Amino acid sequence: MHAEEQHVGRLQGKVALITGAASGIGSACALRFAEEGALVAGIDVSEEGDERWKKACELAPKSWFAVADVRDGARIAEVVGEVCSHLGGVDVLVNSAGTAGGGAVHDVAPEEFDRVIGINLTGTFLPCHHVLPVMLEQGSGNIINIASIEGLQGAEGGSAYNASKGGVVLLTRCMAMDYARKGIRVNAICPGFIETPMFDAVWGMEGLEELKDRVRNAHQLGRFGKPEEIANAAVFLACEESSFITGHALPVDGGFTAGQRFGFAKMMGLE
Repeated sequence: MHAEEQHVGRLQGKVALITGAASGIGSACALRFAEEGALVAGIDVSEEGDERWKKACELAPKSWFAVADVRDGARIAEVVGEVCSHLGGVDVLVNSAGTAGGGAVHDVAPEEFDRVIGINLTGTFLPCHHVLPVMLEQGSGNIINIASIEGLQGAEGGSAYNASKGGVVLLTRCMAMDYARKGIRVNAICPGFIETPMFDAVWGMEGLEELKDRVRNAHQLGRFGKPEEIANAAVFLACEESSFITGHALPVDGGFTAGQRFGFAKMMGLE
């Protein structure tokens, strides 16, 4: 390649609609997609994106942002129409909007359960519901749902959160089956514990220091993940390098779901 030739990104010219785009995993995806040549459209309840979103807008000047609650189907339909009008369609949908919440079932208020399910599960369904007709008309598309390792296994006090993310995993697999022959791939990413504003809000609470260390050590790599590491996986699933992958729930979790540690690695001199 000659020095003057420009790098062509793996998502060059693709239009990516990302929910929860103002911060955390969503803004990290927006930035990585823009770095790979995509036009990015963001949805969030926040009116202003973080530094990653702002950088994505610098890289992709046609980037577009809308304030919307993913539980509001009428507003999501309106936003999808605006994105298609401004950017010409939707090639990739990343459902990253999410919230924490849970507790023992007898202690969880029904309205709190509904809130978590509404944002995490219904808030994944509704963008898909309104984007899929666009993708069907195009004859192509790619949907990436941000689930969680807690959608693959149980956790103490998980209740609402785990139920919502488990629902996202199965919704993903159902959509992959329904739309595969129409040229639309659907996959989920199941992050481990990732250092995001939501993570900080939960694990920054007083009295959780020891538990936080135990959770960190449950990741075989001995650390929490970064939003960029989830965004890298999203780029892979969005591009042609993953063209034979659909219906998959990909753990990106530092080995959290690989198994348990009992100390034998230390006995073998591997720690």
